[in-house]
Amino acid sequence: MHSDVVASRSADPKDSRDSRESSRESRNGSTPHLDAVSLAIIEQLQEDGRRPYAAIGKAVGLSEAAVRQRVQKLLDQGVMQIVAVTDPLTVGFRRQAMVGIHVEGDVESVADALTDMAECEYVVMTAGSFDLMVEIVCEDDDHLLEVINRRIRAIPGVRSTESFVYLKLKKQTYMWGTR
Repeated sequence: MHSDVVASRSADPKDSRDSRESSRESRNGSTPHLDAVSLAIIEQLQEDGRRPYAAIGKAVGLSEAAVRQRVQKLLDQGVMQIVAVTDPLTVGFRRQAMVGIHVEGDVESVADALTDMAECEYVVMTAGSFDLMVEIVCEDDDHLLEVINRRIRAIPGVRSTESFVYLKLKKQTYMWGTR
């Protein structure tokens, strides 16, 4: 796996929790309308998050200022984020795991508690054999044990967990485009 570094364009970057909340609000409210030009801008940024607005404008037929406005609107609506994507191993996070969680009672309140944990990178409500699937990134096995045993299992409503420790990451991409 290689590191794809994508620079944030915001002068005042939001922390990841603010971005998740903005994204959640966008999904829970009305879905923003994305025209062909906005989709093309997203694709340009997925290829290279540091691509200059002028180059994007040339590719999609807009001025640099118009691209800047559209990108800001897409960010504000929670349609996309522009972030640095790293290889966890190279930045000191040697243990990753997917954790399946069975919940008793309100799944959303448990999901909300998990989103507040820095180690939880993805929190997904599912309709399968688990109520929630959570991807966790930790420094080592002791850190993973602490997160699962002392923090996740302590959340009211968590009935049980099953951990799937990553042995090797073969593919990680965020290039699904705008199909």
